[in-house]
Amino acid sequence: MIIVLRINEFLLRLGCIPYIFLNFALDNEFCPPMKKYNFNAGPSMLPREVVEKTAQAVLDYDGMGLSLMELSHRSAEFKPILDEARLLLKELLDVPAGYEVLFLGGGASMHFCMVPFNFLRSKAAYLNTGTWSTKAIKEARLFGEVVEVASSADKAFSYIPKDFEVPADADYLHVTSNNTIYGTQMRHDPDSPVPLVADMSSDILSRPVDVSKYNCIYGGAQKNLAQSGLSFAIVKESALGRAGRAIPSILDYGVHIANGSMFNTPPTLPIYTALCNLRWVREQGGVVEMARRAEERAAVVYDEIERNSLFMATAVEEDRSYMNIDFVMAPGYEELEAPFVSFASERGVVAIKGHRSVGGFRASCYNAMPLEGAKVLAACMREFEKNVKK
Repeated sequence: MIIVLRINEFLLRLGCIPYIFLNFALDNEFCPPMKKYNFNAGPSMLPREVVEKTAQAVLDYDGMGLSLMELSHRSAEFKPILDEARLLLKELLDVPAGYEVLFLGGGASMHFCMVPFNFLRSKAAYLNTGTWSTKAIKEARLFGEVVEVASSADKAFSYIPKDFEVPADADYLHVTSNNTIYGTQMRHDPDSPVPLVADMSSDILSRPVDVSKYNCIYGGAQKNLAQSGLSFAIVKESALGRAGRAIPSILDYGVHIANGSMFNTPPTLPIYTALCNLRWVREQGGVVEMARRAEERAAVVYDEIERNSLFMATAVEEDRSYMNIDFVMAPGYEELEAPFVSFASERGVVAIKGHRSVGGFRASCYNAMPLEGAKVLAACMREFEKNVKK
């Protein structure tokens, strides 16, 4: 290490950048880096190989001597990236004919108004299961009648309402399939007498989906697909053009479909990351394998929560999310919340602090999280309990 530092000092005097030697020092046996497990709710963990391929493309895409960020979105080099990403998402989710995939700039919140703009003629039904569905409802009410068919607000959104009635004359039923803040999830496509619309920001590609039940599936990409700045939409084309209102072009799904996601300059780098991630999902065995891994990871953490006397889950058992595992300190141990966050961080378990609106902890286990990460978190919880109970 001393020799490396002296070489760095010499290079600095020459005006050179010594990061190669610093990286060597960090990677060698004298200073091994701690392995980190990123439980961030989003932007979230991506597969390491996807991060590395994106980083390489930023420096030099496909040996061109140019960064991907410098290429025109209409260039011969970028168009195949977009086309393959759209086809792969269709393949992985078994999207039927008559649907189109869009990759657009921004996040899911823009779709909160795009959905009613495009699909709400007179009445829409919404299931309220948390913060994001509440915001979607607020936007939809600007365009027509909104019926809140059920809500779990009465118990702090700790469950998914069931056995509610959907008006047969509703244009669609909107659901949020996974609730990142409160840790609840619909693990199956709901039955509905009217077409479904879903915000699947945080569990897309984590389980098979019957796309034929939906007029639109949308979401932000920063959970299971790519980095922030990109959103996706899977739209049934025959459901468009019926709203009976003038729609600004930038908010019209039909305009974006007609222009192949290029009506507005698409976020090229996140789309490339999405392509790399979609390839990775396919190589790993597709969404069926992602679903198996999700259940396996979640079981490790939930089992430890149930066993451990210091912690308790916040969502009802049948509706607990496989993507976002929410838990808190058990009664009498509330003052240990901050110490546990620090304790876990020191052992490589990072970003488990709960959302600012609810507190506690949130372990987000998206597709890229290895089973090892869940096991390390469970081990931290056991070790913390042992130290407290001494």
